Amino acid sequence: MSPEFADQTVLVTGATSGIGLAAARQFAACGAVVLVHGRDQERGREVVASITEAGGTARFVAADLADADDVKRLAAEAGPVDVLVNNAGIYVFAGTTETSAETFDRHMAVNARAPFLLTAALAPGMQQRGHGVVVNVSTVAVKHPAPGTAAYGASKAAVEALTRSWADEFGEGGVRVVGVSPGPTRTGGTAEFGAVLDGLGDATTLKRVAEAEEIAQVIVFAASPQAAYISGTVIDVDGGRSSAKAA
Repeated sequence: MSPEFADQTVLVTGATSGIGLAAARQFAACGAVVLVHGRDQERGREVVASITEAGGTARFVAADLADADDVKRLAAEAGPVDVLVNNAGIYVFAGTTETSAETFDRHMAVNARAPFLLTAALAPGMQQRGHGVVVNVSTVAVKHPAPGTAAYGASKAAVEALTRSWADEFGEGGVRVVGVSPGPTRTGGTAEFGAVLDGLGDATTLKRVAEAEEIAQVIVFAASPQAAYISGTVIDVDGGRSSAKAA
């Protein structure tokens, strides 16, 4: 086990599956005490058990990120954290005219408002201690829109704007804020897209879909001392885009 994050507490939202799960496991392997967030108690217990069995330390914290009061409770229950990974997100792909106001509002609540409230609650403590990192997980859909991604892309574009604003707001207190923007990634949630996902992977210069662990590695790097002079920017982890595809 690497001691890179020894004596540090890391809160990862959406950590019971996909990129969040991979990140939680990697942080734990680097010595962090990981707060595993999710909504499903059983899945949360399974993740904590798998981390514990591997020699790591973790505990589960449940919350509905669509509920502002529950997000605030999550922050209070988490207590002081050294790294906040705003990873949890929802995506309902539909055209603008087929997207209801309720669906749009839920995207903004989970994908943008929840990170806003968590950062507002936890970053001041990081400032007081003189160090801390916030990692915001975005999406390639912000820069390269695809059919049906208007609401999802808009919510993540807000996260990228917040990344730059928070870096400026909290940086003087020793807090770094970094965005990580994944391209097409194979997770339990994206498996339903089948050939469409593979097609997105084929459109990258690497001609393949990313694995969740590959995105998680960049998240962990962004939070690590190796990235000590990176803040207020978004790291693209999208497999590269060829000039032909970009055109």
